[in-house]
Amino acid sequence: MTSSSSSSSAPVELITDRLVLRLWCPAEAAAVIDNTASPFWADGFPAEGDRVIAGLLEQDPGRLDERYGQRLIIERDTGLMVGSIGLFRPPGEGALEIGYGIVASRRGRGYATEAAGAFARFALTAPGVHTVFADVELANPASVRVLEKAGFRRWSAEEGMARFRITEADQHRG
Repeated sequence: MTSSSSSSSAPVELITDRLVLRLWCPAEAAAVIDNTASPFWADGFPAEGDRVIAGLLEQDPGRLDERYGQRLIIERDTGLMVGSIGLFRPPGEGALEIGYGIVASRRGRGYATEAAGAFARFALTAPGVHTVFADVELANPASVRVLEKAGFRRWSAEEGMARFRITEADQHRG
C-alpha cells in the first residue's frame, strides 16, 4: 500500500494492488444524493450504504477533509467507483469501527478484503488509535471471511453478532 498526499497533511489516496481509496469530494456526494449518474460509477453504484455516507457528508461537510474519514473505493484498472469504506469517529478509548461495502457487480473479487486490510493498517497510524474493529452479523459469512482474510481476529460473539478486531500488535506479527 502506498499513499499520496496533497498540500494538506491528509493523504488524498491510499493505493493498493488493484484499488484506490480516495476521499469523497463534495460533487461526488451531491451526485449520489441527487442520483445523477456518472460514467465513473460501476454497475450498481451507489449502493444503499454509499447513499448513507453521501448524506452524512452533506450534513457535515467537515467530514470530507477527515484524514481517517470516509473514502470511495475505486478500481485502478477502470477508474470506476465500486464502493466505499470508512471509520466511525471519534475513537473510543483508542478503538475505531470500520465499515465497508462493495457493489454487487464487483463482489467476489477480493476488493472488500483488500480495501479493509489496507484501510485498517492506515487507521492504526492515527494518533491514539491501537485497535480497528468491525461488528458483523454471523448470518453474513461473506463479511466474516472478508475480515478474517484482511487480518482481523474474532474477539467476541453474542446474539448472532461477532466483533472482529485488528490491533497495533497484530501488525508486528508476521
